[in-house]
Amino acid sequence: MSNPAPITWRDEEQSFTVSLGNLDIATYTYDATDEQRESPRPFFHPLRTTAGETVSAYRPWDHVWHKGIAWSLPHFGEDNFWGGPSYRRGKDYQWLPNNGRMKHERILEAGTDDAGFHFSHALAWWTQPGEHVVDEVRALRISAGPDADSWTLVFETAMTNVSGHDIHIGSPTTEGRENAGYGGLFWRGPREFTGGRIMGPDGRTGEELRGARGPWLAFVGQHDDTCRFSTVLIADDTANAQHPPEWFARSEPFACFGPAPFFSKEVTFAAGETMVNRYAVVIADGESGQERLARLASLAADALRQAGVKAGA
Repeated sequence: MSNPAPITWRDEEQSFTVSLGNLDIATYTYDATDEQRESPRPFFHPLRTTAGETVSAYRPWDHVWHKGIAWSLPHFGEDNFWGGPSYRRGKDYQWLPNNGRMKHERILEAGTDDAGFHFSHALAWWTQPGEHVVDEVRALRISAGPDADSWTLVFETAMTNVSGHDIHIGSPTTEGRENAGYGGLFWRGPREFTGGRIMGPDGRTGEELRGARGPWLAFVGQHDDTCRFSTVLIADDTANAQHPPEWFARSEPFACFGPAPFFSKEVTFAAGETMVNRYAVVIADGESGQERLARLASLAADALRQAGVKAGA
């Protein structure tokens, strides 16, 4: 076990960047200015391994509303906080005037301590027609791995329904599209990860894991130029209401995955209710088999127990 490099950060007004030693590992745009049709919302990009490899994509030509890692909900009642067209039963995808915005309001805390970097901010969700529907507190923590080959992001969101009415949260699958239950904390990988390996905790691999339930899921991809491998693993907190979640995952025609708590069944978000979801994302250098993935999942579980983020407080 080697000593991890120190974690530092710098604020760049609408975003911050976290560094591990001399390497920038994560940039979080907390005040997004994307086009309305892309549902402007905070996102992580670029994300880099400890070897300096980039493991995220931003505005890929096939889905310009995909942004690294972002909390994105395509079926929030009649509104779309995912970006792009909306799926409607019997009508396929349609461009509708329903792309909402997650608007940054203020930073609540930011800094480093012995455990790493921590940040939290307040957001207001506005529909495209101008209705204020959610107040959110989002908290993040980034920590270095024990062996200098990985780092972990803990992501927590606490959304409060301030619309004055119940909201049904679902997915294209709950709207009628089979096995397309995306929505939640969503990662879009670089183009070179196309055809990479989706891996689960029970030894299963591949796109058969789409729609399967499990405490974590991982993606192993290979980079152009260096031909190195990298691993991204996301773990669900055991306290999340839909734990273990169903997962949305693809390796063709592009790499993406994420826990999808509203995959196959709509969830009623009651007026005045606060909904909390927490996840740990491990970004690791190198290829991973089942034994290593189990260790990375253990790191994720430890991070969720120890992070002490305050979004749900």
